[in-house]
Amino acid sequence: MDNTIFIIGGIALVLFLVINLRNKKKTKDRKSRKFMDNYKRKE
Repeated sequence: MDNTIFIIGGIALVLFLVINLRNKKKTKDRKSRKFMDNYKRKE
């Protein structure tokens, strides 16, 4: 019974990390694109 708790916890942790890494990549792309599109240089 104790092992199942650790297994479930480990799976949840792995899923959480995978989702976080994907989200970070997506938000980085989105932010950089928006920033480059909307950014006007003062010259």
